[in-house]
Amino acid sequence: MTRNPFGDMTQEIDKIAYLYLKDGQILGTRSRGKAKFYIPGGKRDADETDEETLIREVQEELTVTLIPSTIDYVGTFTAQADGKPVGVMVKMTCYRAQYEGELAASNEIEELRWLTYADLDLVSHVDKKIFAYLKERGELL
Repeated sequence: MTRNPFGDMTQEIDKIAYLYLKDGQILGTRSRGKAKFYIPGGKRDADETDEETLIREVQEELTVTLIPSTIDYVGTFTAQADGKPVGVMVKMTCYRAQYEGELAASNEIEELRWLTYADLDLVSHVDKKIFAYLKERGELL
């Protein structure tokens, strides 16, 4: 919990995300029972670094192993958390990396889909900000 400039307590959900782009599209995941697609990643476990969280979450969701020496910071984005009370924010710290293995949806992921900027209605508030950033840079169709 942190105090905003008005003295109110706000909650911030700290997440790490894996940006995997190919041919102007970004890989999105949809968890079982969920309607929205999310950029792969998740919350850190106690005392995990960004890199450790990223490697673990990508392995859990996409069944591939990131190559640590290729992990590269892209940016940090903050927005209202989907499905949470107003004022609960999600902070998404994003990285790119190369991987070893074959991409596949794990047990917790119902669907993998290549998304473009036209798919904004399918993603969370923070992912919309990330999509806009990538679109501005000419990386996302």
